Amino acid sequence: MKLLRVGPNGEEKPALLDKNGVIRDLSGVIKDVAGDSLHPDSLAKLAQIDASQLPEVPSSVRIGPCVGGVGKIICIGLNYTDHAEETGSRVPREPIIFAKATSAICGPNDNVVIPRSSTKTDWEVELAVVIGKTAKYVSEEDALDYVAGYCVLNDVSERAFQLERKGQWSKGKSCDTFGPMGPWLVTKDEVGDPQQLDLWLEVDGHRYQNGTTNNMVYGVAFLVSYLSQFCSLQPGDVISTGTPAGVGMGVKPEPVFLQPGQTMRLGVDKLGEQNQTVVADS
Repeated sequence: MKLLRVGPNGEEKPALLDKNGVIRDLSGVIKDVAGDSLHPDSLAKLAQIDASQLPEVPSSVRIGPCVGGVGKIICIGLNYTDHAEETGSRVPREPIIFAKATSAICGPNDNVVIPRSSTKTDWEVELAVVIGKTAKYVSEEDALDYVAGYCVLNDVSERAFQLERKGQWSKGKSCDTFGPMGPWLVTKDEVGDPQQLDLWLEVDGHRYQNGTTNNMVYGVAFLVSYLSQFCSLQPGDVISTGTPAGVGMGVKPEPVFLQPGQTMRLGVDKLGEQNQTVVADS
């Protein structure tokens, strides 16, 4: 299934995309694409619904972030060998973990706002993993049983805030609109092996990132298991699994960063595309 949330910011309703690409209203069936609705049993019941009997949603409706009520976003740094190389970093001996504030989440086609005093706002296309049931001390072999599905996430980053202002990376990752998510949550049964997905990103039509999840240093199953050793993962939590080479800070001979008026288009195999316009904060 492809689950999504539609409507004005803060007023999104649950929906699904049927086999013909028509958006169908799920608000009479579930309260939100969130929490208990992501449990495997709940998803199994949703899969039995005759989508053609659900109300049709106009295609012009705004698509919001595909998961509501996200408790935490855990991001993985330098998780592709080629990205580590372009930044001059060593491949980490254990996953690099940092948090992205949930207030950064926005819809997949909403504007990305460059914050005040920013000079180095950058892009990062990523595969995001959405947890479906509570995971604590799970094995790598069982880890995917705790996954509801996957989505696209643009881990927008302000490199000066992240790397030059000292302290944790989170302050360069958590600005408002720095987490476009969606367009839809695709349940794991429709995705198959999460380590065999292509992902890409363009700015103003120029392809900067062109990678595959097969090049992850630490794969999805390992990450779910690893993180569950340190904190419980709850339904609706999001793990953003890192980005391949091609970020702006890695462009040679000079880095390239986002400017107001530019557009980003990005996607992951089977998970859809995002389109954002970059604007300056007022």
